[in-house]
Formats: sequence, C-alpha cells, structure tokens
Amino acid sequence: MSGPGDFKPYDSGTTPRFQEIATFMRSQRHPISSEVDIALAGVPFDLGATYRLGARHGPAVTREASRLIRAVNPATKVAPFRLCNIADVGDAPTHPMKIEESIDLIQGFYEEIHAAGAWPLSVGGDHTVPLPILRAIAKDRPLGLFHVDAHADTFDDFMGTKINHATFVRRAVEENLIDPKRTIQVGLRGTRYGDDDIGYGNEVGITMVPMDEYEAMGREAFIKLALEVLGEEPCYLTVDIDGLDPRDCPGTGVPEPGGISMRDMQVIFRSMMGVNAVGGDICEVSPPHDPIGITFVNVANMMFEMACLMATNRSK
Repeated sequence: MSGPGDFKPYDSGTTPRFQEIATFMRSQRHPISSEVDIALAGVPFDLGATYRLGARHGPAVTREASRLIRAVNPATKVAPFRLCNIADVGDAPTHPMKIEESIDLIQGFYEEIHAAGAWPLSVGGDHTVPLPILRAIAKDRPLGLFHVDAHADTFDDFMGTKINHATFVRRAVEENLIDPKRTIQVGLRGTRYGDDDIGYGNEVGITMVPMDEYEAMGREAFIKLALEVLGEEPCYLTVDIDGLDPRDCPGTGVPEPGGISMRDMQVIFRSMMGVNAVGGDICEVSPPHDPIGITFVNVANMMFEMACLMATNRSK
C-alpha cells in the first residue's frame, strides 16, 4: 500500500518539461483506486454549451499547460504532492453526440472515484459538468458551493432543455446536492435575458456577489464573506473561467468583459486555506478561442491552487 506523498510527480529540475506524456501537473498516471487521495480527471464534454463549442478539448490543453507547474505554493508554502497521493486518473467517458448518455457516463466515472475514497479535481468541459459530479459525490449529503462565474446558472430550462451549462446550480439545489444557504457565487455580470433571470438564486438563499458589489466591497471583505457562507462543513469548488476577465482567460465559450483578475483568484484561493473542500472543477476551457494559450496557463495554475486547498484539507 502507498503512503501519503508516495505518488511523486515528475520533477522539472531533473526531467525536462517537454519530456514524457502530459498529465495534469506532471502527476503520475494511475487507475482509480483506494491508493489515490485526490483524483485529477478530465471531462471532455461540451454538448451542454449553447454558444461557442470547444471545451471538450479543455482537459488536453490543460495537461500540456500544466507542465509549467512546480511543487510548492510560493505564498502558502503548501506542497500538495507531499501531503497526499495525487494522480491523473484519465478522462471521464462521454458520447460525442448524446447529452443524456454522456451525463450518465460521467456520473458513473465519478461514482467509481467516490467509492474508492478519492476526492475529484477536474477540468472540463462546459459547465454542465459539475452536475453529474455532484450527483456522484453529494448524494449522501448536500455540499456547500464556491462558484466563480459570470452567470448564475440558475435557469429552469434553456433552449427547451433542463440539463445544460446554464442550469446546473438550479438542478443541484432541486436534487439536494448543494445547500443554497452555504453557496456563494462571485463574478456575476454581463447583459441579461430579463429582470428575473437570477431570481431563483435570491429565492432559495444563495449569496450572489455581482462584479460591481465585489469591486465595491474589495477582495478582503469578499474573502471574509465567502468563509462565513461556506462555514466548516464540506464544500465543492467550481470555476467557470468566464468568471475571470477575458484579458486573462479569453479561451472560453461565452466571454464577458469586466471580470475577476487572475491575481485576485490566486489570492482568494490562498486565503481560503482551511476550507473543507472535498472536490472541485474548472470548466468552459475552450482551446479554439485562445491561440496564444494564456488561458490554459492560468487554468493550470488555478488547478494547482485548488489542489493545495484540497490536499491541506485531506491531510488533516
């Protein structure tokens, strides 16, 4: 049996970054098993997106970009691969043309991860992806939710469908997968379809922080609020990269100007050390819309920050 920290990633000081097959943060490739504490996974699915496609390629480009990641967080001093066994368990299976079948396949994959006792950290895929993950890992008790996004994702239906990247929060509340009173959303902005398209979140008690309010309160006050809302119970982290400003993450399907900076995201995650995070994802990573690649470098770094949070929590 492996002990904590036995799954060492490639060391870029001895194995050049351009060598070996790309895995998330140069981690070991390992099948789902009880030896894995944190399972890094891709979800190549974008059939739930309603505008620009391409997020099915998000896991592949993030693996490549994450060759840049080193071992130690410069601010918190956390070295996640030393704290617990972190491995790349591959991609969730999907069907390229069938939404419902893909959702079931993804859920089954994460049920395996959950049954093995591992905590998932994933890259999508469009923002439908958290729903089947939460169905797998939160069916026993609802989780808190830390949600970065330009959009609230609380529609009852969109384009006549109930499951897509604009409805996952509403479905998760209805299915008792997340506790709306322990859910906080930040980054909300952009033109809207009407006056009531975020009404559901207000009705059920979600803490919603539009960008104008975020700027008015300041980063430190927001962090304090987020910690109060999430509390001490288990929670899930989800980042739709359109929550960030498109200057930092242009490679996404629905870009909205005026978002959170990558620097703020680093500080927010680093200030959340101690949060009881048991899973997370980063979604809407669409390579065709960023030929330069800065999006994917930033996504890889956010994944590392989330790994630091989860590894610290797992090693308690």
